[in-house]
Amino acid sequence: MRTAVSAAAALSALLAAGLAPAPAPSSVAEPGIPPLTDHRGRVLTLRGWNVEDKTHRGDAALSAITERHFRDLRAQGFGFARLLVFWDDLEPRRGQYSERYLRRIERVLGWAHRYRIRVVLDAHQDVFGPAFGHRGIPEWATRTDGLPFTPHPDDWFSEYFEPAVQRAFTHLYEDEDLRRAQAAMWRVLADRFDDHPAVLGYDLINEPMGELRAGEELPEAARRIESGQLTAMYNRLARAVRSVDEDAWLFVEPTPLVGEGVPTALGRIEDPRVVYAPHFYNTAMEAGADYDPDARWIEAYEAAVVAYPKEYKVPVVVGEWGPLNNSLPNMGRFYEDALTSLNRYSSGWAGYVWCYGGGYCAVDGEGRFRTNKERTAAPYAEAVAGTVREERHGQRSYRLVYRAGRGVTELSLPPAPRGWRVEVTGARARSRTAVGAATRVAVGAVPGATVTVTVSRR
Repeated sequence: MRTAVSAAAALSALLAAGLAPAPAPSSVAEPGIPPLTDHRGRVLTLRGWNVEDKTHRGDAALSAITERHFRDLRAQGFGFARLLVFWDDLEPRRGQYSERYLRRIERVLGWAHRYRIRVVLDAHQDVFGPAFGHRGIPEWATRTDGLPFTPHPDDWFSEYFEPAVQRAFTHLYEDEDLRRAQAAMWRVLADRFDDHPAVLGYDLINEPMGELRAGEELPEAARRIESGQLTAMYNRLARAVRSVDEDAWLFVEPTPLVGEGVPTALGRIEDPRVVYAPHFYNTAMEAGADYDPDARWIEAYEAAVVAYPKEYKVPVVVGEWGPLNNSLPNMGRFYEDALTSLNRYSSGWAGYVWCYGGGYCAVDGEGRFRTNKERTAAPYAEAVAGTVREERHGQRSYRLVYRAGRGVTELSLPPAPRGWRVEVTGARARSRTAVGAATRVAVGAVPGATVTVTVSRR
């Protein structure tokens, strides 16, 4: 959501009651939720950040993204990026796809591959698109039936509740020609990047919203939109992608109401490689409040998020998370609690956002982590060749126990003042560290062996 809005504050109050109990601590994945895997069957953990350029369009599209983004991500130990792409740049006029834009995406993916960063291409929209002063769905695909729209420049998320914006979503979901156009757009993207070694998957639409009916409460509207319109849309888009790309993971999102502890009503997506990809934002914190551990928001969010992947047996990757103001007194506790929770049930996450400056940026202009965001850089296993038996995470330590299969297990350890001590039993390990950068550890074992890896700071 990423905004301080009165509408969001009202939403938070509306949904404040009935928070779920805290889940029990766990050193392994949440039971019933399968892991994300690569094409070799290794268990993946994604740790990284969103990478974006919302400012530049047309010939200048994606020009704010440079090789430095991916070099610095890898130097801090991150191996994942969620790359924002925009339908309005790809197809500025109906049926005319921009080859220049596709080449620019390809250039960015080339940098990602150079630094061994896995990428998910995110079809991003904010407040639908350019017709309302934002990015996403092209103006030619925006139909409002003449309903009003009033901009809220200091309160942009509340623009989603403007009648014209809500009606535009209804037309996108229901009009047959727009359905075909959205599917065709995804066929173009997936066909172009089907074989690109950096591409892990496709996030089919960012933070989808919809139209409220008269007298309808927000949770009721979200369930109706998800069960009816979004489920049908994701199945259409899955079929479109599969017509040209058989292997990529398909990331599907609920409405943003999941951030308030509302379980999604999405139905089954008929595809064997689906990832549930909710976002992790709290409206009170987005409006400037400090983290309140006693409010039990993280516990409520986790209880809501795990329901869908348990029912439909799909992995979870949180596509966006991280508050605007990271220097408030309780924000250190927030990162500790949030990361502990994410490690329990998800196959990874992308923080918002890897840029150089203020606001939501992960790092400042010199590339130094901004307050508390250094807590996201911790040791982890990017890929495990085998079955994970135990996994314990910490910023200063990490422990992994697994039954080895075929292939190499890969660990990533962020820069540390005195380096890391790595102890491995049941296997052989080798490590490589660049000056001032993360350490990469490769572990090879005989299939069937029990391997224990213990990492601690020197």
